[in-house]
Amino acid sequence: MSYNLLKGKKGIIFGALDENSIAWKTALKAHEEGAQFVLTNAPIAMRMGQIKELAEQTGSEIIPADATNVEDLENLVEKSMEILGGKIDFVLHSIGMSVNVRKGRHYTDEKYDFTEKGWDVSALSFHKVCQTLFKKDAMNEWGSIVALTYMAAQRVFPDYNDMADNKAYLESIARSFGYFFGKEKNVRVNTISQSPTPTTAGKGVKGFGGFIAYADKMSPLGNATAQDCADYTISLFSDLTRKVTMQNLFHDGGFSKTGVSEEVIAKFGDED
Repeated sequence: MSYNLLKGKKGIIFGALDENSIAWKTALKAHEEGAQFVLTNAPIAMRMGQIKELAEQTGSEIIPADATNVEDLENLVEKSMEILGGKIDFVLHSIGMSVNVRKGRHYTDEKYDFTEKGWDVSALSFHKVCQTLFKKDAMNEWGSIVALTYMAAQRVFPDYNDMADNKAYLESIARSFGYFFGKEKNVRVNTISQSPTPTTAGKGVKGFGGFIAYADKMSPLGNATAQDCADYTISLFSDLTRKVTMQNLFHDGGFSKTGVSEEVIAKFGDED
């Protein structure tokens, strides 16, 4: 069901890879709610995914951009405003990658050039996106910028590796840039801390299947799906959340606030 929440709004969506990705589902929902937007991803990711199919479904144009490259981002923002006919109302940053995880390097044995690359892609790129939008005065007043994060920024999930550090940095950027964007341009900046979700990136984490089952048992409402996250993201893009900014918003069925359940104690035993 459409509520026309984004009727007339224009945006940029980073990170749509395939139909499993949150960015993909957000793009479909934004289109359903009346938005126009540009899709973007790194050239290598575009070769791996099916972004052209998404562009056809939503009537969108694609602009390849490496989010770690400021020149690419400047070109992306300028061309997006040309295509969309004006300033931007919303931006989704749905980007994350750990070379250490991909290469099987343990957290206690990181290869630091891998660490720096993952940090640049997963976290610093968000600062680069915000800075480019800020300097070019590309956001409309009451616009909304959202990045996706995960609770490993606050709690220890050993196999999440250096991505946990990246997410902590990402959330800090949202708070810090959110202050300046809010004070000077009336623009919101938030992060959504999503349930473990079986995206292409998520499934690459060791032990993911067991953990998603555990989180689903622990969450009073169950895990939030990628579609649930897309719906929530749309609400943050809309005018209904104009005074929400600099927040890390947990979207996880209550998992972040829940103690050990009776089912978990029964399964794993009471240590006492």
